[in-house]
Amino acid sequence: MQLRKILLAATLLALPATLQAQPVTGAYVGAGVGINKLFDMNVSPSVNGKVTSDIGLAALASVGYGFGGGLRAELEGNFRTQSTKLKAGNANIGSGTARSFGPMVNVLYDMDIGAGVYPYVGAGVGAQWMNLSGTGGGADGKVAPAAQGILGLALPIDQNLSVTAEARVLGYLGDAKFSGNGNSLRDPLNASALIGLRYAFGAAPAAAPAPAPVPAPAAKAEEARTYLVFFDWDKADLTARARQIIADAAGASQRLAVTRIEVAGHADKTGTAAYNQALSMKRAQAVSAELVRLGVKQSAISVSAFGDSKPMVPTAAGVREAQNRRVEIVLK
Repeated sequence: MQLRKILLAATLLALPATLQAQPVTGAYVGAGVGINKLFDMNVSPSVNGKVTSDIGLAALASVGYGFGGGLRAELEGNFRTQSTKLKAGNANIGSGTARSFGPMVNVLYDMDIGAGVYPYVGAGVGAQWMNLSGTGGGADGKVAPAAQGILGLALPIDQNLSVTAEARVLGYLGDAKFSGNGNSLRDPLNASALIGLRYAFGAAPAAAPAPAPVPAPAAKAEEARTYLVFFDWDKADLTARARQIIADAAGASQRLAVTRIEVAGHADKTGTAAYNQALSMKRAQAVSAELVRLGVKQSAISVSAFGDSKPMVPTAAGVREAQNRRVEIVLK
């Protein structure tokens, strides 16, 4: 029994914090179906009886909301069923079916590992009922508190639809008790593997490729005072094109003998305001570091970040816009 509790606790606490988030913005629905294992349970108050089960069926449906930045919450309804046997010692004294169902409230975190698939982890609390038929004459379960841990992987099919694969561990927070008799089942624990679909209503449309900024012609390089560096969605990494533009700005600053260079970071309106503010600062710092690497004095650079407050192209919240994911380099 101690091993079961350790397994459930470890799953609930498996929330990695080192990966970048893949925000899911807005409302979504999901469903899944798969297999379930209900672990053996001792019958109380009997010390010799226990209920064993075969591999059974698990199914669930959920409705949720993504807040951006990788965080989302959902309401889930689930159902599990499997064949059972009632044993006294080594002897089988009955067989039947165990069915459990109930609602759960889950909090989940999506991650971007840069591989085109998105792992996610989560934890949930709620209530469960277990009904037994056949075994020992059958019994209707009473409501019991429950908790679960979730490990999943989402494969996007398009901007809205994803295929999901999940492993879930759901355990009762105590015994499963039944109406009409004094028996209970000790600490029921389920392990499920499911395949499903998730449809996000608020998924942003695919972003158009970032327009390539046109640097001033070589013969007129001294006239350029503002340079724009664009970034991929939810990224602060410099692309090869971005490094070329920064190099042009660094060269122009030397030719013009400028005294100050302003580096300002921006983000589009996906994610929360706080998340976008931090992301825009990371972008500005990446550009500043590249300027210093190219020979520009750190003391000449002023770094600032505006998050999503100064878009180049005004959009609604949650919309990915390539021209708003930028850093502006202004030579003074």
